[in-house]
Formats: sequence, C-alpha cells, structure tokens
Amino acid sequence: MSLEPQQQPTFHRGSFADEIETARTDLARKLLVSESSATSPSESETAPSLSPTASATPSSPESDAAVSPISPPVDDELVADSFAFAFDIDGVLVRGGRPIPEAIQAMKVLNGENKYGIKVPYIFLTNGGGKTEAERCSDLSRQLDIEISPAQFICGHTPMSEMANKYNTVLVVGGEGEKCRTVAQGYGFKDVVTPGDIIKANAATTPFRKLTDEELRNSKERDFSKVTIEAIFVFADSRDWAGDLQIILDLAMSKGGRIGTLSETFDEGPPIFFSHNDVVWSAAHDNVRLGMGALRGIVEYTFKEVTKGKTLQTHAFGKPQIGTFEFATRLLKRWRKNAHGLNAPPNTVYFVGDTPESDIRGTNQYNEKAENDWYSILVKTGVYQDGTEPAYKPRVTVDTVLDAVNHGIEREMEKRKKNQPQKPRLTDMPKLSLEEAQDLAVFSPAEERPVELSA
Repeated sequence: MSLEPQQQPTFHRGSFADEIETARTDLARKLLVSESSATSPSESETAPSLSPTASATPSSPESDAAVSPISPPVDDELVADSFAFAFDIDGVLVRGGRPIPEAIQAMKVLNGENKYGIKVPYIFLTNGGGKTEAERCSDLSRQLDIEISPAQFICGHTPMSEMANKYNTVLVVGGEGEKCRTVAQGYGFKDVVTPGDIIKANAATTPFRKLTDEELRNSKERDFSKVTIEAIFVFADSRDWAGDLQIILDLAMSKGGRIGTLSETFDEGPPIFFSHNDVVWSAAHDNVRLGMGALRGIVEYTFKEVTKGKTLQTHAFGKPQIGTFEFATRLLKRWRKNAHGLNAPPNTVYFVGDTPESDIRGTNQYNEKAENDWYSILVKTGVYQDGTEPAYKPRVTVDTVLDAVNHGIEREMEKRKKNQPQKPRLTDMPKLSLEEAQDLAVFSPAEERPVELSA
C-alpha cells in the first residue's frame, strides 16, 4: 500500500557534514556577539574601560567587547575611565625652566596620540609655588605645548586655600615681589602681611636687608602695634633666608603674634605652615638645590637654640603629606567629571615623581589608606640618582616620563586583555562522513519528493 502525505518532507543524502559545518559557523557567530555573560574581573585587577568623551554612562560588556585595545574605533573619541595619571613637575616634566624632551611626547600620548586612540585624564601635583595656579598653568602650557587648566593643577600652597576662613590676618613669606600676597588674596585671605610690610615699618628688623625702591613702593604702610598675626604661611621658597628667618622667629617668640613683643614661655606664637617640606629639588644646576624643607629645619633648629631648648612645632603641606594627596583626589574627581564626563573614581592613579622622599613616600603612604590604587613611578631625570637605592621604593623605576606613561597604559591594556571575556570556541567537534551511511536520510527544504511507505 502506498500513502502520500499532505505535507511532503524532503531529504538529501551526502550533505550531513555540510549541515554540521554550517551549524557550527552560525553558533560561533552568535556566541561572539553575546559575550556579556562572562564573569567580571576581580577588584584588585579591574580592567580599564573606555568611554566616549562627554558621556558619563558606564561602559557595558557589549561596548567593551567592541573596543579592542589593539584596534580602537575611529568614529568616537575615547577616554580611559578606569585609570588616570598625576605628575610632579620639576625633575619630571621640566628642569631649570625648560621641558625635559620626552615630556612633550608623553603629553601627546596622554592626549590620544597612542596606538589605542584613547585619551587619559591627568593632573599636576607640584610642591612648587609662588605664583597663582593660572600663571603656573600658563608657564607649563607654553613649555609642554599643550593647554593646561588651573582645574587640573595643584601647587604646594593650593591646599592652604581651605584655611582662608580660619585666619584673618596672616603673614605670607616667599616668592618674588608681591606675587604671594596676590595668591593669598586670591584664596580669600582677608588681611595679608608680607615681610616687606614689616621691614618698611621698622628697617632695623633686618639689619642686613634693605628694601629696594620697588619693594618700598609695593609694601604696605601698617601700624603693627595694632596688628595681630594669627598665622604664618610660607607659600614659596624664600628669596632672603636671613631676613625671612629673623621675622619668622620674632613672631614665633612673640606674645600671641604681636610684633615687637617677647613671650616669657615661648609657646604663644602663631602657627607656622610651610607649603612643602622638600629639603632639595631639581633645578638647572647639575646638582640638587636647597628647598623649603631646609628653611623649615633651620627655623626649628634656630628657635631651639635661641630659646635654650624649647621646641617649635611647625606644619607642612605638600607631598608627602596625606592631606595633599586627599586634596589631589578631590581635584582629580572634579576634573574627570567636568572635563570628561566621568562620575566614578578611577581604579588606578599612576603618580610619576623624581623625589623618593616626597613623591614616592607620599604616594605609597596614601595608597595604604586610599580606596583606589595609587601606583608610584620613579623617573631618573630629577632628584633621584640612577644607581642609588631610593629611601622609599616605587612600584617601578623608569628612565623618563614618557616611559612612565607608556608603562601605565600598557599595564592597563594587559589587565584589560586578561580580564576581557574570552570568545567561546567550538572545539573537538566530530568529523562525520556519509560514505558508509547509506541508510541515513536528512530532511531539508532544498529538495522535495514523495516518501513511499510500504505496509
């Protein structure tokens, strides 16, 4: 008996292996597109993610899969949102007022001229000062041939701005001319006194320093019998160590900050703040030069000698002080949000410095308490002398700032590769042959013919 079904199935022989190969290809294609189910990386080795600039939206697994660290997309401008850089300036980017050759290229790499086509956020954290942040940025922009904003720049005295509401009348020491007075007033300090003001009121204050005509014009007329100095801020390196030392000691030994008085207990003077504590720094000279930390040490030593053993407790901002790194963290957060649209903090901050005692020490100490990873990099273009053992060991030592930038970026990209979801592959599929399988039939719409069923 022969039956003809209403719907006629079809079959063909000899194409089973072709069908399997097609299925294998289709399945692999679908798996490559849907990678989002992979396990996320661990917290300590979070892979860097790349986000389009001006977008605060976190990257998704789909977008990460589309962004290869080797072949970045051409249409969108990308910014690395899981890492950033922070730089010291003297001895790292600039030396003696001139840019270190590799520094210009390093900035270009951070601004997108790299094989990944990404921009990396960065800030500057220097112990130097004596000028407004805007003026320092203008100088550095010219030296490095880039545009630098005060919003990404910290001088040694920048954190002192947060004390403007605490003290009314303050003595500001250091720097050129009236620049530090201008800086302090810009921070909001209401009544700013300089050593020049004090010398103008009483020339006998500093027997070996006489004010120039310009200094006499710029110094303010004050009746210091009616003035109380509430705090002393050393904003920048002194241009007259002897004169500034004398005035600081006079106030340290005074009754409550009143000039011309002398305390009987030598513990009534105003607090003294130094913008940093670097004993030496890298300038144009082949050897390091004395810095503000040396003046601080002399002030404390001389006070002890003059008062017959009393101890003077002074305070320092700048690196390696934890407070300065906390200030830098807040500044970096604002800069990433305002300039790049990134709301989340970076997982890693690469800090590049040349001084083990301040840059590396501060970075390592702050890393112990910071919520993210502060990664210290020491360069050989400044204070640190190649071949010596640094007092505080960095995570890595490199030759130049360009090497530091490349090291950080490549480290992040390697982390990304390791933690990127692996594309599933079909392996060990059986090889099928129909040469000996004559009784098999595969149904397919390609060919149709009636099937004869015998009862």
